[in-house]
Amino acid sequence: MTSRLSSMPAWARWMIYAASGVLLLTIVQSISDTDRLTQISTSREMLRWAVPIFLAGLGGLFSERAGVVNIGLEGMLILGMWFGAWGSIEYGAWWGLLIGIVGGMIGGLLHAVATVTFQVDHIISGVAINILAPAITRYLSEEVWDSPTTSPQTAEVGTWDVPFLAGGTIFGWESPDWLLTASKWEIWYLSDVAQLSRGLLRSTSWVSIIALLLVPFTVWLVWRTRFGLRLRICGEKPAAGEAQGINIIRYKYIAVIISGGLAGLGGAFISTELSGLFQGGNSAGRGFIGLAALIFGNWRPGGVLLGALLFGYVFGLDLKDLDGTASHAMLLVNAIALAGVAAWAFSRRRVADTVLASALGVGALCWWLVADTVPSWWSNTLPYVIVLLVLVFFSQRLRMPAANGQPYRKGG
Repeated sequence: MTSRLSSMPAWARWMIYAASGVLLLTIVQSISDTDRLTQISTSREMLRWAVPIFLAGLGGLFSERAGVVNIGLEGMLILGMWFGAWGSIEYGAWWGLLIGIVGGMIGGLLHAVATVTFQVDHIISGVAINILAPAITRYLSEEVWDSPTTSPQTAEVGTWDVPFLAGGTIFGWESPDWLLTASKWEIWYLSDVAQLSRGLLRSTSWVSIIALLLVPFTVWLVWRTRFGLRLRICGEKPAAGEAQGINIIRYKYIAVIISGGLAGLGGAFISTELSGLFQGGNSAGRGFIGLAALIFGNWRPGGVLLGALLFGYVFGLDLKDLDGTASHAMLLVNAIALAGVAAWAFSRRRVADTVLASALGVGALCWWLVADTVPSWWSNTLPYVIVLLVLVFFSQRLRMPAANGQPYRKGG
């Protein structure tokens, strides 16, 4: 079965994974006392929460594929939040996004100067940017808006409904809404797929659409072009690339600046689309979560998106889960998933992983059976727990660029 999946095109594998995930949610929802796992609002909030995480993680992909660890994504995202809000207020929504990208690129440039030119430790430089960004934006807020933490209301770029699938309009004509019709049939599993899909395709922000289109674009750019090949050489064997005449320093600069720009776009999305204003602390650590999604996704665009959607799903579910029943149902999801991991590890004769996955799965099942609800902290902790489990059970499949984080000197 695994070999058949590996031989399939990437898009087909991801569709199978998504369909299997929805099937698991449908089964658990049928057993549990909640209907929120596959609601339209859940998938809509999942995408909204996932976009800035994905953009930060994608920025980290560019930087780390070039061999520069970018812990400073959080700071660059914060810079994008402020500059995006300012640009949106002064010049409009789309200009706000562009100015937010520039704000993040400034942070990326600082990180590149420190790490590439002056050989500062990548972690130290990133932490410094994360400390400086909130202080800089606070000062700018006081100077521009007479408030240290809050801006006026920002402009939004707007949303789009996909015609036919989600009832969008074509030249003023309102098309049918096929997914809404399918969701009303109340057919087991099919209606759940329709509801989740409609949440992704109805009232979708243009920034979300751009972010999703960046996945195939990044795959093409990094793995199908000369630029991408040279970028990856910087993160794998920079000395070999230099021997072939590649300007390693230039490509590292380009990669880190792109990284900052993508994180800045994620920050601008928060200010203009999620919250509608710049507010200190509104980043909620999404830059750090983007790094976790990058590791979860094995430094691949599709994997980063999957990790971001997983984080976004849990946070979006918690946002609408006022009575805690949906978070409680997630315990059963965890138990079933861990049972699958245990079976996978057993088939490969990995005894320690089999025992650990089985023990954790039994623990999750017992918690689900004993408790009616779960504490509020559980849903916020769950994404990080999942990342740790991925690192524990699938670390052999994760491979970061070989020269990632290593200092580089021209001619050295």
